[in-house]
Amino acid sequence: MPNVKLPNRRQLLGRVPRLMFDFAILVTVIILLLPFLDVVYHGLPALSWEFVTTSPQNAGRAGGIAPILVSTALIVGVSLVAAIPLAFGTSLLLSEYLLPTSIWASIIRSSLDILAGVPSVVFGLFGLSLLCRQLGLGYSILAGGLTLACMILPTLTRTMYAAFEALGNQYRIAGSALGLPRISVLLHLSLPLALPAITAGVVLGLTRALAETAVLLFTSGYSDRMPESLLDSGRSISLHIYELTTNVPGGHQAAYGSALVLLILLGILSVCMHFISHRIQRRFILLSNR
Repeated sequence: MPNVKLPNRRQLLGRVPRLMFDFAILVTVIILLLPFLDVVYHGLPALSWEFVTTSPQNAGRAGGIAPILVSTALIVGVSLVAAIPLAFGTSLLLSEYLLPTSIWASIIRSSLDILAGVPSVVFGLFGLSLLCRQLGLGYSILAGGLTLACMILPTLTRTMYAAFEALGNQYRIAGSALGLPRISVLLHLSLPLALPAITAGVVLGLTRALAETAVLLFTSGYSDRMPESLLDSGRSISLHIYELTTNVPGGHQAAYGSALVLLILLGILSVCMHFISHRIQRRFILLSNR
């Protein structure tokens, strides 16, 4: 009989961590896939072209979600238009113009960390008190979008600031040594290199805005009619799913269909954002090389 070399005890013990890591990865993948597969399994029967192009009927049990999708797009659009410029400006202020050890930088960073940990229901009450009542916006798409902007602003600012900080100081020092203005270094070096991380932060804020319910419960209203302006009440798709599952008997099928549409939207928007970011980054680099 040929001699068979068996692994010794040290080799067996060395394989244990690898097996544990593989098992942890497998469990994580299963945990992530189970909710997705459940939504796909129950949502596919409800998904059709009529479902995404018609209005809800019978409290959402029948019909489609076209007004819901339009309201969702308007709410998320308002939040991103309001939050991205503020987040970008604040991140530039922290990374380019304030010393990391200055008192103002410490105050801004601490404020962002505190705001990032505030529960979404608190932002909802803030929007209800200030925007809906004090400023007279009422339950509207505009009020919901501005409240969402306040909620995602800390996350966007932190991710953009981290993107610029990850570049280090070598590009700023090299630009100063060549006599380049700070704005030129920012536009032609720092911004193109930080763009993928900035895009990831925008996608993170976008997905959080799309999936948010508590904030919009207090600010945007429940109306499932097609909105005609930003001052109309509008129901987001996450709020529509919440309403169907909790307050509408027999609405679970439509809720699963709406959840599947939400997952598809998140995937499409994520891919589109990264594609646009890649194209913009290439254009920045080409313009810089001319």
